[in-house]
Amino acid sequence: MPALWIAHVTVTDDEAYGKYAELAGPAIAKHGGAFIARGGRYVQLEGKERPRNVVARFPSVEAAEACYHSDDYQAALNHARGASERELLIVETTE
Repeated sequence: MPALWIAHVTVTDDEAYGKYAELAGPAIAKHGGAFIARGGRYVQLEGKERPRNVVARFPSVEAAEACYHSDDYQAALNHARGASERELLIVETTE
């Protein structure tokens, strides 16, 4: 089953987070991920508001999780640590 990688982010250091974004995109694509939402308009209805919201579609939960743990993505993530406050989850779709 396909899966969605959903991130809610508050960026605290634009320069460092920009480097993360530059490296994360290719790492996500390498694992079969494709962005379907990336920082666009949103409406916060409940919970903690994060101004940057990202959704990527992967072939499976396993592919998304493998991406997260990959060397490429972890190298990108090193730039996001300390440059953002984030929540990230992977959820299987019903398709």
